[in-house]
Amino acid sequence: MARPGGTAPLAQGAARGVVAAMAMSGLRTLSGALGVVRETPPEAIVRERGPSLLRAVPERGERGVIELMHWAYGAVGGAAYSALPRRLRRRWSTGPLYGVLLWGLFEAVMAPLLGLRRTRQPRPAERVALLVDHVLYGWIVGAGSPLRDQRR
Repeated sequence: MARPGGTAPLAQGAARGVVAAMAMSGLRTLSGALGVVRETPPEAIVRERGPSLLRAVPERGERGVIELMHWAYGAVGGAAYSALPRRLRRRWSTGPLYGVLLWGLFEAVMAPLLGLRRTRQPRPAERVALLVDHVLYGWIVGAGSPLRDQRR
């Protein structure tokens, strides 16, 4: 049995982060098929700033590598969420707010630092779709926390 404060909560958070990133991918597939999202943030990063990351990857495997990168980022975000103070994680709203915060940080800080053109174009429907999938991410990362079970 893992000790409180050990690596188990981080691993559980990372696992929830991977599952949440997978759920986001499903939602983005739907919004892409509906024509709402033309290009996801991970695709934009690789296309505009990271082609060298995929140089050794056969073209048919590029989408898979981009997806794995997204899941890894989701894992890091989930692990970071699990490190938040307990009093925050006990609130049902913390997970969705965390997801929105991650998206906001990407849009306000990371995308401009990376020089991504996508953030300079007005796309209200696409932004709403990305907001919704980050709420989904946060909801999944924050759901099922053992802390919630202890409150009952």
